[in-house]
Amino acid sequence: MNKSLSILLNKLIRSRAGKAKYITAMFALLLAVILLLMAVQIQVNFNRLLSRENTRDSIANFLVINRELTDANIGNSRLPDSLITDLQKQPFTEAIGTLEASRFKASIESNSSRFPFYTDISFESTPSDFIDVNTTDWHWEEGNTIVPVIVPTQFLDIYNFQFSISQNLPQLTPAIVKMIVFKITIYGQTNKVEFNGRVVGFSDRISSMLVPGSFMQWANQKFATTALTNPSRLIIKTKDPSNPRLVSYLSKKGLKTDSEKTRFSKFRRIIDMAVWILGASGLIMLIFAILIITLFIQLTVTSCKPEIILLITLGCSPKLLNKLLMKRFFVPGLLLVTVGTFATALLQYISYLFLAKQQISIDSLLSPYTLLVACCLVILISVANRFSIMESMNPYKKNSSNGRKWVSK
Repeated sequence: MNKSLSILLNKLIRSRAGKAKYITAMFALLLAVILLLMAVQIQVNFNRLLSRENTRDSIANFLVINRELTDANIGNSRLPDSLITDLQKQPFTEAIGTLEASRFKASIESNSSRFPFYTDISFESTPSDFIDVNTTDWHWEEGNTIVPVIVPTQFLDIYNFQFSISQNLPQLTPAIVKMIVFKITIYGQTNKVEFNGRVVGFSDRISSMLVPGSFMQWANQKFATTALTNPSRLIIKTKDPSNPRLVSYLSKKGLKTDSEKTRFSKFRRIIDMAVWILGASGLIMLIFAILIITLFIQLTVTSCKPEIILLITLGCSPKLLNKLLMKRFFVPGLLLVTVGTFATALLQYISYLFLAKQQISIDSLLSPYTLLVACCLVILISVANRFSIMESMNPYKKNSSNGRKWVSK
C-alpha cells in the first residue's frame, strides 16, 4: 500500500511541479556544495603544507628580530623587558631566546702562515635550543684553552668566492675549516687573554659568530667594558613565519627580521582571501539553493492540495504523507551532496598529481574536515526539507482529526 501510494504521490508531484525551477535549484545546490567543500579542502591543504614536518624549514622557522633603526631611534636599539614579555605571549611564538652580545674587545688571527688573517671580532651566544648545528663539542668550562665557535655559512662563502680570489689564497671546504685552529685574543682594561679557537659547525640560521653561553658569561664578567643592558636582538621559534599576524605585529612594534623568511606572508594573505571569497560564494549559493528548494516544496504541496485532501479523505495519514514527501525531496539532495563530494575528491586528486610534478606534496584524498562539512550539509538539507514539508502540511492536519483509521506506517 505504501509503495503504491508513493508511486501515486510522485506522479502527482511530477505533474504539478515546475521542472525548470527544480533543476535550477538542484544545480545551484550542487555548485554550492562543490564550492564549500573546495574552500575547506584548499585551506586544509595550505595549512598542512606549512605544518608538515618534511616541508617545514628549520631555518625559516627561527627568526632573528631586532629594532628597525631610523633617525628617531638610532643609538637606542635595546629591546625593553615589556616588549620581550609581550612577544613571548603572542600565539605565533613557540619559544624565545636572547642573543647575548660580547661586551669586550676581541680579535681573531691565524696561527698558520698559509692562511694569514687578522680581524677584530665580536661574538654572540644564544641557548643551545636555538642553534642549528648538532655537535658534541658545543661546551666550554673555565680552564679550557679551546673555545668552540659556530660560523655563519655566509662567511665561508664570502671567503671562498671573494676574499680568497682577491688575495690569491686557497679555497677552503667546511671540513678543512674545522681542522684549522686559530687564536682568539680577549682584551681587558689592563691585560689580555689568549685562547685557541676551533670552528665546530656552520649556521644558516644566525648570521654572527657564536660561542657557548658559558664562555660568554665568563668573558663578559671578567673583561666587559660596558654595563649590562637589555639585548638588542632576539631569536624566536614560530610554527609559521608567513603568518600575517606575525608580520603585522613586527611592523606595529617597529621590529624587523629577515624579509626572505617572511616573504610568503603576502601570498598567505592572498590565499586566505581567495579561500574566504570561495567559501563565502559557496555559502551564499547554498542559502539561495536551500531557499529555492524550500519554496519549491511549499509551492508543490500547495499545487497538489486537491489530491492531498483526497488522499487524506480516503484514509492516508498526514504523517505518512510527510514521510513520503521527505523521501521524495531529500534523496535528490543527498545524491547531490554525494556527487559534489566525489567531484571535490576528483579535483583534489588532480591537484595532487599536478603538484607532485612541481615537487609539492599534498594528500591525494579528502581530509576528514571536508568530509565532516559534507555530512553537515546533508544534515542541513534534511532539516530544511523536513521543516518545509511540515510547514506545508500543517493546513492538512486538521482534516485528519475526524477519527478515521489511517493507513499504517
